[in-house]
Amino acid sequence: MFDKLSDRLSDVFRKLSGRTAVNEADLKESFRAVRLALLEADVNYKVVKDFLIAVGEKAIGQEILKSLTPGQQVINIVYEELAEMMGSQFQDLALTGSPPWPIMLVGLQGSGKTTTAGKLALYLKKKGHRPYLVPADVARPAAIDQLTKLAGDLGVPVYPSTTGMSPADIAKASLAAAGEAGSDVILIDTAGRLSIDQPLMAELGDIKAATNSVEVLLVADAMTGQEAVNIASDFNKKLSLTGVILTKMEGDARGGAAMSIKAITDKPIKFIGVGEKLEALEPFHPDRMASLILGMGDLLSLIERAKEHVSEEESLKMNNQLMKGNFTLDDFKKQLSTLGKLGGVQAVLSLIPGLGRLKKMHEAHPDTQMMSQLSAMIDSMTIEERRDHTIIDPSRRKRIAKGSGTTVADVNNLLKNFADILKVIKQTSRAGGLDALQRHFMSGNIGAMVGGGGGGGGGRKRRR
Repeated sequence: MFDKLSDRLSDVFRKLSGRTAVNEADLKESFRAVRLALLEADVNYKVVKDFLIAVGEKAIGQEILKSLTPGQQVINIVYEELAEMMGSQFQDLALTGSPPWPIMLVGLQGSGKTTTAGKLALYLKKKGHRPYLVPADVARPAAIDQLTKLAGDLGVPVYPSTTGMSPADIAKASLAAAGEAGSDVILIDTAGRLSIDQPLMAELGDIKAATNSVEVLLVADAMTGQEAVNIASDFNKKLSLTGVILTKMEGDARGGAAMSIKAITDKPIKFIGVGEKLEALEPFHPDRMASLILGMGDLLSLIERAKEHVSEEESLKMNNQLMKGNFTLDDFKKQLSTLGKLGGVQAVLSLIPGLGRLKKMHEAHPDTQMMSQLSAMIDSMTIEERRDHTIIDPSRRKRIAKGSGTTVADVNNLLKNFADILKVIKQTSRAGGLDALQRHFMSGNIGAMVGGGGGGGGGRKRRR
């Protein structure tokens, strides 16, 4: 997400941040570059214009904070305005009044409404809610079948819709059915069209009136850019949207829709779809997104991801092993698996302040290739070798390389990097905590920890 824009803005502000003084000429030059970067990212022209006016008014004549250089202060102003432009803070679902709470998902055909309904149901389940799915797209029987299957996969109840019922009748009947099922949130998947037309809007208006929906969420494809903004504006005029869910954000390197919708419609982006799996729905945090766009990282999101995939018991167990110096190659393999669950090396690097640019080091070699290669080498070792890497002599290294389809140089690189990790752990143990390990991690040495150091690791193709 936002890779192209982030790279452009990082180049602009890198020049600005090191200056001890910033004058109007410097700002105008920087603003021209920012303006071009935002327009290339497909951000709405009026939004870009208003954004630069707001930044300029605060930056010119700004009293510089003592703790920051003038350049850094300007960057801070840009960050605040960028977050404001996208909505400032995350806005969760407005579940007010008496349950069950009806939520409508609307949008054009192909935007991903049905899949998003399933993703939202999983999100709500994790939050302790009891969702109820309602297929109200009677024009497309496959949509009813798809949502019914998703409901089965998620273990949540679904309304038994048929093509002989009207969408409004289905939605109205689902209120009582959801109450009987003990559900507190109703997710209504509605029909779409290739383009907005009067019959579609009338149908959606009838559903809204029949259910008195607490949320009317537009599901829009982020990769359509400004077209998504126009669609949001049109749906909002007809239905008074309460929010937007942008799908396919993982494939949108520009980000124009995400940066324009709030400013144009005054409706918040509440969630973003970042993949095909049901787990791939994330709350949209404008402040965190602004931080990512400017290359500042997003540690809060990284911590939240880690909590989802690593239990407190596992975390404590690993910390105890680290403190005792009992970190083995098997443990290292487990950490690689966890890294994969968190989104891979590049995703994790982009979330850590100061390490975003290091992800370039890994772009030539996919995370999956690098991690599978490291895992293959460890799997080719004996139990004794994994417990004590120091016994792996040259003949053993040849055997491991042959068994894993790699080279002896790859095995050497893995063992060297693992030995470096153990040195850091020993330093940590002497320091009496994990602070030293964190400092090492934050200083930019993650490349060595995942096989990127020394030019080996994931850089070679595996032999067939």
